[in-house]
Amino acid sequence: MSAPKLSIEGIARVFPGVGRRGQPTRAIEPTSLQVAENDFITILGPSGCGKSTLLRLVAGLDTPTSGRVVLNGRVVVRPGPDRGMVFQSYTLFPWLTVAENIAFGLRERGVPSLERRRIVDDYIERMGLAGFERHWPKQLSGGMQQRTAIARALANSPEILLLDEPFGALDNQTRALMQELLLGIWERDRKTVLFVTHDIEEAIFLASRVIVMTARPGRIKAEIRVELPHPRRYTMKTAPEFSTLKARLTEEIRAEALIALAER
Repeated sequence: MSAPKLSIEGIARVFPGVGRRGQPTRAIEPTSLQVAENDFITILGPSGCGKSTLLRLVAGLDTPTSGRVVLNGRVVVRPGPDRGMVFQSYTLFPWLTVAENIAFGLRERGVPSLERRRIVDDYIERMGLAGFERHWPKQLSGGMQQRTAIARALANSPEILLLDEPFGALDNQTRALMQELLLGIWERDRKTVLFVTHDIEEAIFLASRVIVMTARPGRIKAEIRVELPHPRRYTMKTAPEFSTLKARLTEEIRAEALIALAER
């Protein structure tokens, strides 16, 4: 068996002195996960269970209290271009245009201007941003800002794409369209993806595997493989097999949400 693309090996995260009465807060209990090349994994769990913390540890934006993250055989100790991160909040540089935002990482890496322009033009076309290349972020809708943020991350050709509830602030219609857009890109390029979400339908529709986390302190409660065929379209959400998965995950999440509520 080939080595995993990403190996999360017993990582835990404790935040000192920020809990009740100044006690440490255990955000994540020792957690392990193997991610294969081309996996699309969604991470699902109740609020405050450590989903975003887990993603930040993989990104190198935070340091585990114990355990380690290994990507392509190298231990993650800091952020790097091999990981592309997209956040829920709109994180575009407001002083750069759409094209300049997408080109930012390429420019920082010293990619020649002609190649940089080719890559930027390709992602502008693929993300449906043609005609908005010279717009500023404040002139864009939320969906267009997130399309630009995803294009910026993908333009650097990262080894793994990390998305922290990137569609959480969007209206339902835009969110559904963004799901199909992202899935279409994955079906073409087969990037390895970790995607954090609160939305059960979103988790099923996008994933090859759904990881369910417990209430805080978070740990992996279940791994559920999604065998739905590709290409996937929005009509799949009404299929009987989709409904079966949704019912199972709803029960898993409901149980953990009740535990989290009882501890408040």
